[in-house]
Amino acid sequence: MYDLVIRNGTVIDGTGNAARIADIAVQDGKIAVVGKVDDAGREEVDATGLIVTPGFIDLHTHFDGQALWSPRLNPSSAHGVTTVIIGNCGVGFAPCRPQDRDLLCDTMEGVEDIPGAVMREGLAWDWESFPEYLDALAAVPRDIDVGALLPHSPVRVYVMGERGAEREAATDDDLAAMSRIVREGIAAGALGFGTSTTPVDRRKDGALVPSFAAATRELVAAAVAMKDAGGGLFQIVPELGMSGSTPEEDFAVLREVSEASGMPVTFTLMEGRRYPGHSSRLLELAHEHNARGGARIHPQFLPRPLGMMASFDLTSNPFLHCPTYQSLLALPLAERMAELRKPEVKARIIGEQPGEALLPLTALTRQFDIMYELGNPPCYEPAPGSSVAARAQAAGRTPEDLAYDLLLEDDGRQMMLVALGNFIDESMDVVIPYFEDSDTVIGLGDGGAHYGLICDASYPTYVLSHWARDREGYRVTLEKAVQAMTQTPARVIGLKDRGTITPGLKADINIIDHASLTLGRPFPIDDLPAGGRRLDQRAKGYRATYVSGVAIQRDDTPTGALPGRLVRSGQATQTDATRAA
Repeated sequence: MYDLVIRNGTVIDGTGNAARIADIAVQDGKIAVVGKVDDAGREEVDATGLIVTPGFIDLHTHFDGQALWSPRLNPSSAHGVTTVIIGNCGVGFAPCRPQDRDLLCDTMEGVEDIPGAVMREGLAWDWESFPEYLDALAAVPRDIDVGALLPHSPVRVYVMGERGAEREAATDDDLAAMSRIVREGIAAGALGFGTSTTPVDRRKDGALVPSFAAATRELVAAAVAMKDAGGGLFQIVPELGMSGSTPEEDFAVLREVSEASGMPVTFTLMEGRRYPGHSSRLLELAHEHNARGGARIHPQFLPRPLGMMASFDLTSNPFLHCPTYQSLLALPLAERMAELRKPEVKARIIGEQPGEALLPLTALTRQFDIMYELGNPPCYEPAPGSSVAARAQAAGRTPEDLAYDLLLEDDGRQMMLVALGNFIDESMDVVIPYFEDSDTVIGLGDGGAHYGLICDASYPTYVLSHWARDREGYRVTLEKAVQAMTQTPARVIGLKDRGTITPGLKADINIIDHASLTLGRPFPIDDLPAGGRRLDQRAKGYRATYVSGVAIQRDDTPTGALPGRLVRSGQATQTDATRAA
């Protein structure tokens, strides 16, 4: 008798092959049979009319803290994700000496919008080295699997102290010490190395993160050390033109890291209005590089607009940095709303110029020409002409006036989408080539971060419901959509034991009612340490999600089971033979 048998489901196995009706048998946490299963299961599930997929894999999250203080890694686990990777963007909590804890928390607060009080209460800090941090992760029961990259900024600060925090150039001795830490981390189970060189990433005090402007030789040294210890994935957020770099200059860093180390590289790809064509050119350069053979470079993209939520109830809104609004910021929402509804207060606020923002992300929510009502259910590809600026012009109002009134709705809980990237000329058509490309990989869910600004960890539900069902014009086939979130990221990160529904592989499985799959609107919840708040987002249509054959949710409701484990580098390939099929 099998542990689990799923019968008569429409199996979309993650390989890109056509869907087929089949049974799936699971035994001892692994897939035993795909086809006709005659023997019974201790648990039997009738999946007639439902799709059955591998568990989804998100390569870019920031559950570095949440994976320690919470057994559930939602929103991700509520949207069919069964494996997440942390340590991205070069930020994290290890290695760390006691005297540097505040610095790392301030860095995470500035870059990832995680309140400092949450981290200071939620983190036990019973580690110093990165291997000790992995052991701490391994000791916590949770719903889904976690794999970790070794983050650059903590490594730099651990070796160089204040010099590293202030972004001084690393000496040869510094590089040797950093390389030792990288080798130690990979040997202990890190799946790779993460870093960032974008000027958007800043500490709480507005200072650039330690890894910003690190010399290419420092990045190469880390990648070579990673290779020496067994290999892994090198993740980077490049400048993307934000500091005036050209695509060729951005890509030269990626190419040098790849060629010097022979390791795969993944980088954030986003088409923005301010730097038109920058990401398209990076994609071309990746094609040219990969066509020559050797270690591959994988552009990583989010399958909906890279943007932020603006609200009077969240971290930022268009009036956050206006002096009058700042004077009300400490009030509870209800009291603040009572003040904001007063005509004289509104007149003052919309007539003021905002002050300077320490954190660039919060200043970006004052762009009315790319600001849209999110709605319920949420719309991430708004209709042309529906921006706040366009609506205000049509009504003979100022954008500030209209945005203010919209944000007052729902007692101040109204959310606006500020579509910063992947939304050019009010369309996501710019993303279509990314779906069609054999070198790209979906990621950037950012789960566990941007608690009051972003809630993109729900993207798997969006891909299945919007891109593979509802979108007008170009759509992605279900087979391609599932492969993009399963086999492809598994190959890129080098995990050989998951990503497809294949006998012998890990039984991470979703059973989904695709026809009725629905994405809910994000909403804030107060479940963080120290009473901290964060955005969550739910879905309807996930009949079941299994991790290693154990159901973690049924009918969109958590079961309470915690089969998730730490994924160490012993389960990863040692070289990059990864080309998305």
